[in-house]
Amino acid sequence: QGKFTLLRDTRTDGSFLVHHFLSFYLRAGCKVCFVALLQSFSHYSIVAQKLGVNLTAAKERGQLVFLEGLKSCLDLVFGEEEEQPGQPSPLQFLSESSCDLRALFDFVRASLSAPDSGAWKGPVLLVDDLSVLLSLGATPVAVLDFIHYCRVCLCSQL
Repeated sequence: QGKFTLLRDTRTDGSFLVHHFLSFYLRAGCKVCFVALLQSFSHYSIVAQKLGVNLTAAKERGQLVFLEGLKSCLDLVFGEEEEQPGQPSPLQFLSESSCDLRALFDFVRASLSAPDSGAWKGPVLLVDDLSVLLSLGATPVAVLDFIHYCRVCLCSQL
């Protein structure tokens, strides 16, 4: 059975849990898709090294798919993003009138259903701070839809 966990922190910072879960699932041999909207790859990499996990090596092995939201937002807004033909930016809602998070969901689904995914234990999706999507202009309904579709996608694979 699949399991969906949503963390919400109020009055205290729960960001240490993101680092804990990231290192835990990578050590457990899971395929991890990490949508990092709050910090850069180097930030997570430094903390992971302190926890005994090498994120760069995990990316090279194909175990970790990392979307650096901050960099992607800047690249998209300033037109510096190198889009792959037929693959829109996961954060394309920033440059469109619709607040649709379908491209972000498609990125997550493709990352966790890649051909090499069978080499890893169950799929794991980590998103650091969904509220950033709201700050970027996504509607609450779009964020809720994104969560729902990710949950269905992950739990049906399990």
